Amino acid sequence: MKFNFHTPAPPKKGNAFSARRARLNQIIFGADTPLGKAFDIVLIVSILASVVVVMLDSIKSLDANYGQLFDLLEWGFTILFTIEYILRLSCVGRPTKYAFSFFGIIDLLAVLPTYVSLLFPGTHFLAVIRVLRVLRVFRVLKLVQYLNEVEHLNRSLRASRRKITVFLFSVGVVVVIVGSLMYVIEGEANGFTSIPRSIYWSIVTLTTVGYGDISPQTPIGQAFAALIMILGYGIIAVPTGIVTAEMTRNRFEDPSEVRACAMCSSETRRADAVFCRICGTKL
Repeated sequence: MKFNFHTPAPPKKGNAFSARRARLNQIIFGADTPLGKAFDIVLIVSILASVVVVMLDSIKSLDANYGQLFDLLEWGFTILFTIEYILRLSCVGRPTKYAFSFFGIIDLLAVLPTYVSLLFPGTHFLAVIRVLRVLRVFRVLKLVQYLNEVEHLNRSLRASRRKITVFLFSVGVVVVIVGSLMYVIEGEANGFTSIPRSIYWSIVTLTTVGYGDISPQTPIGQAFAALIMILGYGIIAVPTGIVTAEMTRNRFEDPSEVRACAMCSSETRRADAVFCRICGTKL
């Protein structure tokens, strides 16, 4: 009698579950397989259809005739996206990491408005935020050059955040001083009834928006407003210059491959990457 010592042992339940979990992760977070691409395309079509339903529901004449149909479709899409969100959390290695990521938060916000509308009617219109989930189209269609530009812009913004924070703080100080001075110059008789309202005017003027609901009436106030308007053009150019300088400084190679980490779901766009740049998991 011969014994075959190389016969594989039957898979354990835990291993089978892990295999199914990995397969589900590949389908949901990956776009390099037929099932993964099909899943993402169906998801994107569903997102666009749900946004169209929400927009049509806001038209009073259509809502009067097809309101019940719109509500039924909206709840159907919401339940579908809820199931999808739960599946995403269940198949990723670190659910909390994904839940607090950009797409994780967007996925949650995509389903919350409909449930909140049970307590606060009308909030379901905020479900249009789920259109942000269509950003996944760049990964699905393998538009790698666009992904590279997005990564380039993200890194430039992150590198500029301290300078922009200092700049915004300085602008905040300026608008407080300008608003206070205009309150003293114009006074309540000319519409500057308080310092906060005068600060509102200074923000509108400094950003060159110019609503026109409040305007200086005295010659001194008008001259001062003219200086603020001219200053506004220079202030608008500062953050643009900061980000542009960082974009010029940072040069990245064009990625040839897009992979999603099975642990934290973050995407890696470097072909030579071995480990995830976020959590360190081997790709």
